[in-house]
This record gives sequence, structure tokens and C-alpha cells, in this order.
Amino acid sequence: MDNSKKYDVLKLENQLCFPLYACAKEVVRQYKPFLDELELTYTQYITMMVMWEKKEMNVKELGECLYLDSGTLTPLLKKLEAKGYITRSRSSKDERNLIIVITEAGEKLKEEAVLVPAKVGKCISLEPQEAQTLYKLLYKMIHQMNE
Repeated sequence: MDNSKKYDVLKLENQLCFPLYACAKEVVRQYKPFLDELELTYTQYITMMVMWEKKEMNVKELGECLYLDSGTLTPLLKKLEAKGYITRSRSSKDERNLIIVITEAGEKLKEEAVLVPAKVGKCISLEPQEAQTLYKLLYKMIHQMNE
């Protein structure tokens, strides 16, 4: 193998990780103006999405849903609690478990947030079939890397 071909694997254009990184960054950027209206960051928004669905869960379960560690979740949850969207309390059964519960204000925020996916969808021009294929491929990668 000649040296010019040997290093082709190091070209940015030959990396799968780069378009994934750049695309994720750009998608989050598309969310920003809509989330700014709600005074939420993207990670706060996805946390609230889980809480709207589950209503109550412990930090470990939340971290598993979002692929976030407790070091990332702790400050995020403190901010959401300060905004009045969740409460955090120790489990009476096991003091090590921190239980997160959505509040009435957190539930009310859902009414404003329900418009966000459609607004972002207008910024991303994929056909429904393309979006579904991309979704399946991304989750396939996530599951394989987390086995």
C-alpha cells in the first residue's frame, strides 16, 4: 500500500463520525430559537420530554433514557427544579435513589412545547421515509454501541 492511500482513512470526508457530529450540532441549532422561547436548553427539553411521558422516575432511569450520566443530569435537574418544572426527592425505600417528579408547571409547559417538533420539522427537509430510515439507522448504531 502506498503512503498516500494509507492515510486516506484519516481524511475528514472518509469519516462517518464527522457528518453525524455536524448534523447533530446543526439540528440542535435549529431547535435553539424555539427552545429559547420556552427558556429551555436542548438537554432540558429532552429531559422534559421524558418527564411528560413518564411523570416520575429515578435519576438512573432518566440517565439511561437520555444517555446522560449523573454528573450531567444533576445540574440540569437542579435548573429544571429551580424553574418549577420538576421536584427531586430521596426515595423513602432507598435513600440512594433520587426521584424526579414532574410538577403542574412542568405539565403546563407541555402545551407550549407541543409546537416545537413541527417548527423544527419545517427546517429539516427530509421526506417521511428518509426520516424513518435515518431514525432506524441511528438507533441501530446507538444500541450496538451500548451493548
